[in-house]
Amino acid sequence: MSDHAVLRVRGRILVGPEDVRDELWMVGGRISYERPPGARDVRDVEGWALPGLVDAHCHVGLDHHGAVDAATSEKQALTDRDAGALLLRDAGSPADTHWTDARPDLPKIIRAGRHIARTRRYIRGYAHEIEPADLVAYVAREARRGDGWVKLVGDWIDRDAGDLTACWPRAEVEAAIAEAHRLGARVTAHCFAEAALRDLVEAGIDCVEHATGLTEDTIPLFAERGVAIVPTLVNIATFPQLAAGGQERYPRWSAHMNRLYERRYDTVRAAYDAGVPVFVGTDAGGGLAHGLVAAEVEELTKAGIPPLEALSATTWGARTWLGRPALEEGAPGDLVVYDEDPRADVRALAAPRRIVLNGRVVG
Repeated sequence: MSDHAVLRVRGRILVGPEDVRDELWMVGGRISYERPPGARDVRDVEGWALPGLVDAHCHVGLDHHGAVDAATSEKQALTDRDAGALLLRDAGSPADTHWTDARPDLPKIIRAGRHIARTRRYIRGYAHEIEPADLVAYVAREARRGDGWVKLVGDWIDRDAGDLTACWPRAEVEAAIAEAHRLGARVTAHCFAEAALRDLVEAGIDCVEHATGLTEDTIPLFAERGVAIVPTLVNIATFPQLAAGGQERYPRWSAHMNRLYERRYDTVRAAYDAGVPVFVGTDAGGGLAHGLVAAEVEELTKAGIPPLEALSATTWGARTWLGRPALEEGAPGDLVVYDEDPRADVRALAAPRRIVLNGRVVG
């Protein structure tokens, strides 16, 4: 494309759930709803256009062994991009992926720094493993390294108890979250089980990942405080396999994981019905493949979330929550084009026709 070339997207532009326009233009990599004067060499893309999808729980730079090299990180990011995920909230990675910010062909990443876990209470090689007395200092460190988020490991298997238990005392959690907020960062936490949730929410946490341990006692608290959840249902699908692997050594933990799995859809629907904000995240990286954003949206609909709300959880609503624009005038030209209306059937998300990033067709 020449210096005077512009990209025009025609068809049905889903600026919002009910705000549908016929065309938009990409000028200097940004969105305009007016034809630029003197535009030549116009390239057209046609179809149903959505804001670039959001994967709000992703791990670029991580595999099941820990940090990966730049080439592997690039492949992970490209896989997400080609699936339509153009905005990733990296919910913990030991690798420094800031170099991707200079690549206009890669998704934009909002980083939470490195996981912060209790000693010997998380996957080896993933996290800072520390004791409670050091929690505030490490939260401050990762708040400065990240892009407005910090990630705690809120619960994990306690080998002495033989089950999932909370990782942090209440006082230390309160002090750590207060410090993150003072530094302008929000805090999220990995939580599978029930035990840690009340303390985290009452301490002021902003989000909980997985949240399979939500119950009728804690769901109203989440709703009242506006604490979001990112259920990662495509990851929760692995619980039976994990439980089977630990059944002999940790039978209580195994049974607990199976119970959390069996009620996963009921848990998510109850949270949604109560008004808890729900967003799309896959937990890609570690043991799970990248590029699963469409599958996670479909999982939310299986849980009973209305299709349009599940769609918003990876587009307009998710971008607002993360403080990033969608398809507004002047916003970066990040969008995905489909042959079919994804509002009618979210399964259309699995087959993007075109990927546009920073105003250029990249897929």
